[in-house]
Amino acid sequence: MLTGTGIGIGLLAAINVTRLMSGMLFEVRSSDPLIYGAAALILAVVAMLACYVPARRAARVDPMVALRYE
Repeated sequence: MLTGTGIGIGLLAAINVTRLMSGMLFEVRSSDPLIYGAAALILAVVAMLACYVPARRAARVDPMVALRYE
């Protein structure tokens, strides 16, 4: 949920900033949906991996062993 919110806010900010920088872009459209979509997809995949890897590692630990360790 946080990742989706962050990606949404980031896309809105990126669209607004590209309007300001459109004078510096040559032969490139300032609102290319393919680039925005690819960037959002990459960020979502990285965020999911960042959550999945530690959760999988924690799920492998037996709860009784973890409680006795403390």
